Amino acid sequence: MAISRFLIGGVASALFLTGGLFMWQGYTQAAEEDVLPDPAPALPAIPVVGGNAPKRGPAPPALPAAKEASREERRFNRFDRDRNDRISRVELMSSRTAAFRKLDRDGNNLLTFEEWAAATGQRFASADGDKSGDLTRSEFATTAPKPSAKPKCSC
Repeated sequence: MAISRFLIGGVASALFLTGGLFMWQGYTQAAEEDVLPDPAPALPAIPVVGGNAPKRGPAPPALPAAKEASREERRFNRFDRDRNDRISRVELMSSRTAAFRKLDRDGNNLLTFEEWAAATGQRFASADGDKSGDLTRSEFATTAPKPSAKPKCSC
């Protein structure tokens, strides 16, 4: 039994040494390949312009002025998020998600009639200043969405 352990230990040692030898050979070959070749010859000197050479050529033509986008083009560009000149359903409805989230009180991504009616009723009640149950023209005008604040500078 002691002899079999001795033999197994000897075989394992021989395999270990053989593996180390192969690894050592691999490292030396890789080191020889990593040696850099001689550097390339130096580049020729940059030519120097003579004293009577022109300073520069004619001025480039002026760029055409960008035309101002029309109101409809600006409105279209606001929805065309990926700038492919087409508006997908997702792009069109993305501006409506914030309003939908306000109406969806329980946050289940489903708008029930009760949630919609409660928000609409509250809006109507707040617009009906004289509490008559009807909206006059001036009361109805207060239900329009507030215009967004424009930036002071167009940077």
